[in-house]
Amino acid sequence: MGKTKNYLGDILIIIAGLFWGSMGIFVRHLNDLGFTSIQVACLRLVTAGILFALILLIKDRKGFKINPKDIPLFLALGLVSILFFTCCYFTAIRLMTMSTAAILLYTSPIWVMVLAIIFLKEKITLQKIIALVLAFAGCVLVSGFGGKVTVVGVLVGLGSGLGYGLYSIFGTFALKKYSPYTVTCYTFLIAGFGSIFVANPPDLIAKISAVDNKLSLFGFVLLTAVVTAVIPFLLYTLGLNKTTAGRAAVLATVEPAAATLFGFFVMGETVGLVAIVGIILVFAAIAVLSLRKEKA
Repeated sequence: MGKTKNYLGDILIIIAGLFWGSMGIFVRHLNDLGFTSIQVACLRLVTAGILFALILLIKDRKGFKINPKDIPLFLALGLVSILFFTCCYFTAIRLMTMSTAAILLYTSPIWVMVLAIIFLKEKITLQKIIALVLAFAGCVLVSGFGGKVTVVGVLVGLGSGLGYGLYSIFGTFALKKYSPYTVTCYTFLIAGFGSIFVANPPDLIAKISAVDNKLSLFGFVLLTAVVTAVIPFLLYTLGLNKTTAGRAAVLATVEPAAATLFGFFVMGETVGLVAIVGIILVFAAIAVLSLRKEKA
């Protein structure tokens, strides 16, 4: 029982990664309806913010109270991490191939490990390094090679990895004072509000108005927010509360492997031998981290 509890944080983070892996299914459908990737992100973030607020209202109304001195921390979580990472990632996809953008996004564990050593005083271990190398190599193989590469695209792509990784760093600081429910609520309310300004609101409203079955659209947006944001981010934040930032970042690399499997089983996409090897490497990284639980 104690051992299961000891690994609960790891399990929650891995499950979060599996949920994130389904994102492509939802994004593609909304793209097919005419929404840009940034607009899809806006719909997802705003809806998730509202849902997180409702969850906090039910779980702990007192959780809405935060110290004014911590407002910059929540602004960093919402804007510098979630919104910045989202905008950088979708911009990288536009400037380069999707696979190249994905590879750069998954430099996030490297960013997290370096920043965690500097700001969280986490120890770097051989176990972490081996797991990190296996995970990154696996992500590269799963995402594929080739495609155009530009200097601006690479910088923006690295920015997405940094922004994605910063959630683990800022989140660790926030969780020292607040519950995971408070952290996710304010993070997504702020990110959702900020996303409105970059989603071309007049065009977004026009596209929503042009959809014939609005009830179906709203239902799908709600499902998108629940499956790709509310459940995984809540699980990840709960998991982050029980393990180290560096460890969490490596475990979350299960996402691209899960995305490939979702593409195969749900979308009918083909999976090559190289991608299969990549998936095996990602799970090998998780196995390495499971060999011995390091102290947080």
